[in-house]
Amino acid sequence: MNIQKGKTEFLMGIDSVGQLQQWLNEHSFANGIAFIGRSNVGKSSLINALFGKTTARVSKTPGRTRQVNIFDFIVENKETKSLEHFYLFDVPGYGHADVSKEMAQNWQNLLDTFFQMCSEKILLLNVQDCRHPVQESDMLFHDYIKTFNLETYVLFNKIDKLKTQSEKARLKNLMPDIYNKFKWVKQIHFTSAEKGDGIPAVEQAIVSFVKRNSDMKGFN
Repeated sequence: MNIQKGKTEFLMGIDSVGQLQQWLNEHSFANGIAFIGRSNVGKSSLINALFGKTTARVSKTPGRTRQVNIFDFIVENKETKSLEHFYLFDVPGYGHADVSKEMAQNWQNLLDTFFQMCSEKILLLNVQDCRHPVQESDMLFHDYIKTFNLETYVLFNKIDKLKTQSEKARLKNLMPDIYNKFKWVKQIHFTSAEKGDGIPAVEQAIVSFVKRNSDMKGFN
């Protein structure tokens, strides 16, 4: 089973708390995944590597995801030739971005609404830059998210940017401490959206999760 790359369809972008509440009420058993991370960790590029190169808009300006973007993605079972539909959520990031206080507050309200109301069938993928892992904003986010009982994986992106063995060893040595601090994190992956490193493993982790929670009827 694998994700059909290039077949992911943008459904809508929601920047209103009321509209998001309505959508989540109408899709209370939605099965899928949500991506979130600090600004400038390569979240959009990683989404594109997994779902097709034009899925998410990539910007050189951090903090460009300013709404909850909802997509439909397809998983193909090659043995049965069947297709199943699931949801992909690209949510506004946390940390530093050059936005107004009003917009930052609206982002927070959207996040609060999303995590309070979303189905437990949503897998949370927290993207971090492997060169700058576990920043203060990451710690604050994990303190926040652990109360919502969502299965969470951490993706350390830009692994190709670690050029020396000492840099790679330093990150590897952090792993026991990271698992200790983030006890609810089920998996950690090392990825490069640019080079493709780790992408197949993340794809299979996503497929395993959504299939585990699937009622075999496709869209919920």
